[in-house]
Amino acid sequence: MLQIVPSIFAADFTRLGEQIRCVEDAGVTQIHVDIMDGHFVPNFTMGTPITESIRRVTNVQLDHHLMIEDPDTYAPIFIKAGADCISVHYEVCRNLDRTLHMIQDEGAKAGVVINPATPISLLENVLDIVDFVLVMSVNPGYGGQQFIPNALNKVRHLARTRVERKLDFAIEIDGGVGPENIADIARAGVDWAVAGSSVFHAADPARAVREMRQAAEEALSVKV
Repeated sequence: MLQIVPSIFAADFTRLGEQIRCVEDAGVTQIHVDIMDGHFVPNFTMGTPITESIRRVTNVQLDHHLMIEDPDTYAPIFIKAGADCISVHYEVCRNLDRTLHMIQDEGAKAGVVINPATPISLLENVLDIVDFVLVMSVNPGYGGQQFIPNALNKVRHLARTRVERKLDFAIEIDGGVGPENIADIARAGVDWAVAGSSVFHAADPARAVREMRQAAEEALSVKV
């Protein structure tokens, strides 16, 4: 079953606790937290104080996407602050397998992220290690971008590989996710769909979550 994972990057930080509780009421079990360092991506976002604050107001799973150049140093710090899942970019990890094992040893789920221009074939040797794979459907760094359709081809490849190799990693997608493409995303094989602007910029974020979840469920129930 596909999960809608709201990204707080798009939330109103003056009302962050309220907005998190709002999507929790819609049945959300996971929140996406974008960490940017201003180097790997041009934008700069939040540090561990935000993670600690979020952890105090919710028990849902906190999914941290590290868009940073030094994930080995900062992953344990965010885990200590309350992160349950840590994803790191293939593009910055010199020893990816070691980084993934380190995250797991620290007690979190470990994921690998690939940018739109990165071939999915480069992940073949770590798919038996990861807990999840995050496919970027926009170039990372800013919210509100247009969805890149080729991301779904990567998702389909991962879904086939997961079956063929009898693996159990989750497939996550992030960028441009909304009601107009959630059905295609669900049918491609995504487990976690990160949605920022389409949730928190909606008049009613809880309703936006419910409607996207329903659209995904309906898409999966239709036999082709």
